Amino acid sequence: MFKIGVIGLGTRIYNMVVPSFFAVSDEIIISAVTDIDVEGIKKKIEEKPEYFTKDIKVYTDADEMLEKEELDGVVIGTRCNTHTDLAIKVLDKGLTLYLEKPVSTSIEEIEKLREASRKYNHKVVVSFPLRFSEIAVKVKDLIDKGEIGEVIQVEAHNDVPYGRVYFHDWYRDDGITGGLWLQKATHDFDYINYILGDTAKEVYATEIKKIFKGDKPAGLKCKDCPENKTCPESPYVIKNVYHDDIIGDWCCFAEDTGNQDCGNAVVTYKNGVVANYSQNFFARHKARRRGARFYGYKGTLEFDWYDNEINVYRHDSPRVDNYKYTKAGAAHFGGDNKLATMFLEMLRGETDKSYLDEGIQSALLCLMAKKSCETGEKVVID
Repeated sequence: MFKIGVIGLGTRIYNMVVPSFFAVSDEIIISAVTDIDVEGIKKKIEEKPEYFTKDIKVYTDADEMLEKEELDGVVIGTRCNTHTDLAIKVLDKGLTLYLEKPVSTSIEEIEKLREASRKYNHKVVVSFPLRFSEIAVKVKDLIDKGEIGEVIQVEAHNDVPYGRVYFHDWYRDDGITGGLWLQKATHDFDYINYILGDTAKEVYATEIKKIFKGDKPAGLKCKDCPENKTCPESPYVIKNVYHDDIIGDWCCFAEDTGNQDCGNAVVTYKNGVVANYSQNFFARHKARRRGARFYGYKGTLEFDWYDNEINVYRHDSPRVDNYKYTKAGAAHFGGDNKLATMFLEMLRGETDKSYLDEGIQSALLCLMAKKSCETGEKVVID
């Protein structure tokens, strides 16, 4: 049985990552947790006792847990701006690591993580489930087999139907998250890198903020606002008029509301491919999209995770090859279970493959896109 320590047992780790471990194996057990919300952790242990050892230890300090516990692996699911320093501590212990994205939120952190990557013999799974989803793996296979010829251009999009979370919940603080390039585009840039088998050379990006901003007081909660029965973004209206899920209670029209409404990036790859990427956080319901078009001389390949299908359009005939998939039962279109399997293979010593460098490449591209937005200039990626 592999003993796992978790640093930051929040919603993502508790509801998606840990269940994926138990979906693929009975060889993993959580023997220690570090989290500042001790009472919340105790409730989670009571709710799902099968995830934890009977003598589970709960810490508030990660250093203490890493020093005292005999662990085989560690999962890091803390707030984004703590990922790098915690990851380096785990690597220093020689433990197998499951690291939530983004791996870093600044260039300085990227450099620290790069140095650690060179220094340590690491085994790291970075939480990029899209690249391991059934659809992405099939797309790469079709492209590698030359079904559309050499890829010349990519058009990728992420129209997020649950975008309210990035303005109503803690994600609105881009000082913690690093912003929505790192929160969302890091997944998309990673799967594009994976499918192309290449990394970016330069990026030019822009972003727009016209909707989720305003002059309401910083820190205002919807429950304390006199407009909470009429504001289109209040929990009351979202629940009773839109019949949508409520995600967070902070005012999204306040002075301290961070994050862009939408963004665009033009990424040039080292092999000459140009990828146009867009992200949108106010599209709702059936306006949702997540996927891409890959253009080659012989054909065009198009896919969307929400539609669960791939279409290959031939350029020399009206023929269309359609690959339809059933809805994946696991989170992130089935990719989470694959990540769990990879983590288990690393724990068993069955693979030497590590994905830390891929995490660094994606985070670096996101940070350079953010820099381009700030400077208005194209940024070359080292």
